Amino acid sequence: MPADTAAPADILIEAAEELSRSVQSLAFADPVAYVYNPLDYAWASHEAYLRACAASPSRIVFLGMNPGPYGMAQTGVPFGEIPHVRDWIGIHEPVQKPRPEHPARPVEGFDCARSEVSGRRLWGLFKERFVRPKEFFAEHFVANYCPLVFMEESGRNRTPDKLPAEECEALYQVCDEHLRALVQGLQAEWVVGVGGFAQGRAKIALKDLPVRIGRILHPSPASPAANRGWAEQATRQMVEQRLWEN
Repeated sequence: MPADTAAPADILIEAAEELSRSVQSLAFADPVAYVYNPLDYAWASHEAYLRACAASPSRIVFLGMNPGPYGMAQTGVPFGEIPHVRDWIGIHEPVQKPRPEHPARPVEGFDCARSEVSGRRLWGLFKERFVRPKEFFAEHFVANYCPLVFMEESGRNRTPDKLPAEECEALYQVCDEHLRALVQGLQAEWVVGVGGFAQGRAKIALKDLPVRIGRILHPSPASPAANRGWAEQATRQMVEQRLWEN
């Protein structure tokens, strides 16, 4: 199928495979001791997500930073809190194990009993507003800028922006390329950063593309603002950017 007539899902699958290969070749020094790549060990789930949810162009792409330990790290789906991925989106694929695996941060796939609060809030808002996944994905898509999870020896999570400059440069280069391919494949008009990091990276990566960049508050429970009615604040921000109707 020619590239200009390929379905968005096919373009995104090819781009995700290339991203996975590219990040596998990167090296990260102390204090990073473990690196999980869900595009590898949770590929079946991620591919199912792309096929089901990127079947047609998306006007708006919500962009997160990188996988959370109890979301995409477990399910292979961005912000992938298990009940929403399994019961609302309808994805429940086998998930393998990362190698090596931190003993205190096991990947249990859809059997994980922990909940990803950020994902529960984000997908919960979409479910409440659109009711059915089909209605949401008709115009929206959810992605992460970076596919990797970084952990220190203690098991503490380390976000991409805390990596040394030279490691960031190599990582951001391949993530920028993937984001451009994703946005072009989806024919997106808007990329909405879920938080400031994602918004900032989108502005840099997409500066030459005809796409507008927005932002909503990140739903992390570590954010005091997000713990004060996050869904209402995010909805208001979407309305103020004229992306949703009141």
